[in-house]
Amino acid sequence: MAEAISTRLPVRPEAAVDAPSRVTVDDAVAQRFLRTHDRREKRTLASRVDPAKRTFDVAAVLVTAPVLLPAMALIAVLIRLDSKGPALFYQRRYGRGGRKFTLIKFRTMDADAHEALADHLDANTQHAFEWAERRKLRDDPRVTRVGRLLRRTSLDELPQVFNVLRGDMSLVGPRPLPLSERRTYGKAFALYCRVTPGLTGLWQVSGRSDLPYAKRVELDTFYIRQRSWRLDGSILRRTVGAVWSKRGAY
Repeated sequence: MAEAISTRLPVRPEAAVDAPSRVTVDDAVAQRFLRTHDRREKRTLASRVDPAKRTFDVAAVLVTAPVLLPAMALIAVLIRLDSKGPALFYQRRYGRGGRKFTLIKFRTMDADAHEALADHLDANTQHAFEWAERRKLRDDPRVTRVGRLLRRTSLDELPQVFNVLRGDMSLVGPRPLPLSERRTYGKAFALYCRVTPGLTGLWQVSGRSDLPYAKRVELDTFYIRQRSWRLDGSILRRTVGAVWSKRGAY
C-alpha cells in the first residue's frame, strides 16, 4: 500500500464540528502534482525571451515593412488568380516553451492538399520513401504554378513577419515544428523548446529540404547550444545566398 502523507488544514472554531481536522493525500497524487509543477516551472524559465534579440526582430520588420507589405499584397492577388482557395495558409506549430501557435504562410498548394497527400503516397512508393526521410517531396503534384515559384524564391515565408511581430517567432532560430512532427523530432524536442523558432536558421542555409530530417534535427540542436549574436549574423548573411541559389527550396 502506498505510503500516505497528512496535511493539517486550519479550521475555524465554529466549523470544527462539521469539518474534519485532517486530510489524507495519497503519495502518488502528491508526486504527480510535484512533477507537473516542476514541468510548468521549467516551461516558464524556457519561455523568457532575450529582450535585445526581441527588439532587433521588431525593428528589422518595421524598417522593411514599406517594401514587404506591397509585395505581399501583389503575391496574394496572384495566388487567388492562379487557383481556388485563400491566399494564406495557417498551420499550428510548436513554439518556445512547447507552446502552440498559428504559423502564417502564403498558400502554395491546392486547397485540398492535406487530404490528397495520403492517397498520393499510397500510390507512389518512391515518394512515400522520400516523404518519410525528408517530410518533403521534390516534385509534389499538389503545388500550384504560383506556389512553385514562391517556394523556389522562399517568398511563401513572407507572412511570417507577422508571427515575428507577435513574438511567436524570431528572425533566426530553428524552423517552427509542425505538431505532427513532434515524435519524428525525437528527444531533441525538449532542447527545441528552449528557444524561439525562426524565419530563417542553420537548416535553411545548409541545404534545406535536400537534407535528411535527422540532419535538420542535428543542425537545430547545434544552433540551440551554440547560439550567439555572431552566429545569428552569419545565418542572416548566408540566408541571402541560400535564397539566391534556391538550393533545397521546393
